[in-house]
Amino acid sequence: MSTLRLALAIAALVLVTGGVSAQTPTIAPRDAEPVDHAYGAFQRGEYLTAFAVATKRAAEANDVAAMTLLGELYANGLGVKIDPKRAAEWYRQAAERGDPQALFALGVLHLRGRGVAADRKEAARLFSTAANLGNASAAYNLAVLYIEGEVFPQDYTSAARLFRAAAERDLADAQHALALLYKDGRGVEQNPAEAARWLGRAALLGHVPAMVELAIALFNGAGVVKDDARAAALFRRAALSGNPVAQNRLARLLAAGRGVTQDAIQAGAWHLLARAAGISDPWLDQMLAALPEADRAAAERRAQAWRAGQTAPRT
Repeated sequence: MSTLRLALAIAALVLVTGGVSAQTPTIAPRDAEPVDHAYGAFQRGEYLTAFAVATKRAAEANDVAAMTLLGELYANGLGVKIDPKRAAEWYRQAAERGDPQALFALGVLHLRGRGVAADRKEAARLFSTAANLGNASAAYNLAVLYIEGEVFPQDYTSAARLFRAAAERDLADAQHALALLYKDGRGVEQNPAEAARWLGRAALLGHVPAMVELAIALFNGAGVVKDDARAAALFRRAALSGNPVAQNRLARLLAAGRGVTQDAIQAGAWHLLARAAGISDPWLDQMLAALPEADRAAAERRAQAWRAGQTAPRT
């Protein structure tokens, strides 16, 4: 993998891991008793209650966790009107008191220019402080900034160190990124076995790109014992998640009967799905064209059913 491709593969994830969004809240469970009710309400989706309790705790006790929770509610419009500026102010108050989650969340806002001025250097500073306090997502995003080479001189060694810190805290994106560095030998000594090990950990956490990379490693015997059946199973999991590369690889295995029972109709259906997503494969095109008309029609019906959300291609 070239330097550019590696950088793009990792940098594409910079705002996925720690983005401030309703789908991926940055708030994590707290041990402090005073905010249990606010956090519990947040987890149950009772945002108005969470807002009321957190507001009271922030005003009466200067509770840092409550301030961070208020930032989250305002950032995502949960129980209150979305207000990035208020979110930034609450995150800032908590960050000034050393809260790692608030530091990270404020960094993301600076990275995106939401509620604050877009400032990648300030984002990097906040990520660095949060990472030093143990925030895995901050360490991950800081690593990506080192690879981008805009805020800092490009430094794969520092990136690898930060990815490892986040990976050891079970951040799947970081495990995948660290595996890519081991695979390519950037920032660390090239080591296919270590790459496969980290891909395995990320795959266990449901990381789809890691499943695909691990399946390829298993199929090729790169860093692991060659295992076509296990590779096929991983490709299928990733294909069911909608990954077009996995759909293409699974189609090839089904067509050839490698690691799975040969099934040309199912192979054709997965190929049609992958092709619709932009994955071209002349070999599979020829395979599909050579099928009897009834089998081609069956493959198309299965692909259409998948697109309609009815069922996965299968026998």
